[in-house]
Amino acid sequence: MPEGVVQFVPLILIFAVFYFLLIRPQQKKMKQHREMLAEIGRGDRIVTNGGIIGTVIKVMNENEIQVEIADGVRVLVVRSMVTSVLDKTESKSEAAKS
Repeated sequence: MPEGVVQFVPLILIFAVFYFLLIRPQQKKMKQHREMLAEIGRGDRIVTNGGIIGTVIKVMNENEIQVEIADGVRVLVVRSMVTSVLDKTESKSEAAKS
């Protein structure tokens, strides 16, 4: 092999290791988070980025949801600030199948 190619082999190996150990898992996690955000619906219990737990009352549009955090206390939350869904309600299509 030419000397120039041999010098780049370690760099290629390092990039491959970074891709499979860091970049690819992060992309999978981001994809799962996007899918979770898209599936948020009325009745779901969620946790926001700030640690507030509430129940989704209404999906306003693709960017905002209305969440009840206490009896009669409703706030608008940006959908991307939801970190997790605690309790998922059954969707209408799943309920019809049962």
